Amino acid sequence: MRKTLLSIALITTLSQANCLLTQADDINVSWRAFKTLSKIGVGGVFTDIKYTPNKKQGKNFQELFVGSKVLINTSKIDTKNPQRDKTIVENFFNKLKGGKIEGVIKSIQRDKATKDEKIKHSGVVVVEISMNENNLTVPMRYKYKDGVFKAKGVIDIFDFNGTNALKSINKSCYDLHKGKTWNDVEIEFSTTIKASLCGVKIEGNVTKEDVNSSK
Repeated sequence: MRKTLLSIALITTLSQANCLLTQADDINVSWRAFKTLSKIGVGGVFTDIKYTPNKKQGKNFQELFVGSKVLINTSKIDTKNPQRDKTIVENFFNKLKGGKIEGVIKSIQRDKATKDEKIKHSGVVVVEISMNENNLTVPMRYKYKDGVFKAKGVIDIFDFNGTNALKSINKSCYDLHKGKTWNDVEIEFSTTIKASLCGVKIEGNVTKEDVNSSK
């Protein structure tokens, strides 16, 4: 019995170390801005994105993501309201220079697992964002669950010298926003990542089929 348990433990360790991760061809980028003193959220997605991954396949998130680039056309958005889309593009994004947002993933650091965890599927990814001719690095918290890698962070429009753009959208939507458009904006990106050749499930649970496939 002891020999069997040791064998399963060894298989689990070796298999997790040799996982092959494969990411999707595309990436989803969304944002959530806020209006009124009650800070009501208004969310949307960018619909014209060019994603250039560092690698399509790798042994870990560092190999996949660090060096990956994204180019976003800021004139193409979807908030589920065509008239609102037009207003935001004309009165906010068109007031920023360049007509695009660029992002480069600079680093990724996984959280340390506790003594009860074999591996931690969360951490911090640092992204360099170029917008309105300004470059800033933004830390984003990420989680990997059920094959989906998702990272969330916050940017400050003032940090990107976007005061005029913020004033423009606030003036255009003054009544709807009740005179208040917030400068902090939540951002998020997500993509799917398939883990294969691991021999164990991503949570680390061993099944009979996993053991047999690792022999």
